[in-house]
Amino acid sequence: MNEIKADSRLDDGWRQTHLGRLLGHAMRRFDARVLALMAHDIAVPLALSNLAARAQVSAAHIHITRHLALEGTRLGELAQRAGMSKQAMGELVDQCEAWGLVTREPDPHDGRARRIVFTPSGLLWLQAFRDAVARAEAEFRSEVGAQVATVIMLGLEVYAAQQV
Repeated sequence: MNEIKADSRLDDGWRQTHLGRLLGHAMRRFDARVLALMAHDIAVPLALSNLAARAQVSAAHIHITRHLALEGTRLGELAQRAGMSKQAMGELVDQCEAWGLVTREPDPHDGRARRIVFTPSGLLWLQAFRDAVARAEAEFRSEVGAQVATVIMLGLEVYAAQQV
């Protein structure tokens, strides 16, 4: 047992500092900042702003904001884009529908199917999301420097574009 502890190959510091973990921390920080900015945006409908301020809106709800097409999206496709199960996405859509962000309507291409679309309040939320992302990105650039931010963005774009 002592031999195992002394073996340098078992050093576990790497688990705290590997790229995936750092990316995860950075994404959670970025999403939290975006939600904080949205909570204080006067353009966001008050009920939605209050939900964000009370941490009722989570990063999971941002999946809908990120992945819902302006013309609407079927639930299965929305779940796939977000990398979630259809059931989990259905629960998020139910919450967002109750909050007045989205609604379900018949799909014009398939009368049996429904698609999720932004409501007028949802479009205000989407604009606030866009503004908050722009501000959070500007803060990131300021914090790490413009050149580093550009290299990070380019590197992540290349990495994300690769097929798994």
